[in-house]
Amino acid sequence: MEKIPTWTCVVALALFDDAGRWLMHRRPLEKHHGGLWEFPGGKVEIGESPSFALVREIKEELGLELVLEELEPAGFAQDLPNGAAKQLVILLYKSKWSGAPVAALEGGIVGWFSPSELGSLEKPPLDIALARGLFEKASD
Repeated sequence: MEKIPTWTCVVALALFDDAGRWLMHRRPLEKHHGGLWEFPGGKVEIGESPSFALVREIKEELGLELVLEELEPAGFAQDLPNGAAKQLVILLYKSKWSGAPVAALEGGIVGWFSPSELGSLEKPPLDIALARGLFEKASD
């Protein structure tokens, strides 16, 4: 029987404000993909639904209280299974934010960017795919 590869589910947030800017998180230099910009989020824990995981992760990382019912699925990206590591699948949700300023509580920095500015940021490969999908949908 063929061995079925395992995978890791990660959730990410495309948070936008009234000015049409999008929040991105720059990873701390000492972490994997250090110095690159990403949509904030994290791993889904065993027994946790993706949307609940995102609410938890964003509270831990940014101190924001998201409203579960306001999260809208926005796309996904996955890397190719290579046999050496678990396949990574990122589920992207979007939500509007009009609250207090946002800070990176677990290191790195955050910034707000227009779609064109976001497109020029250095990002990990899966975040490049997520951004492309997010803004292609917006232009349809």
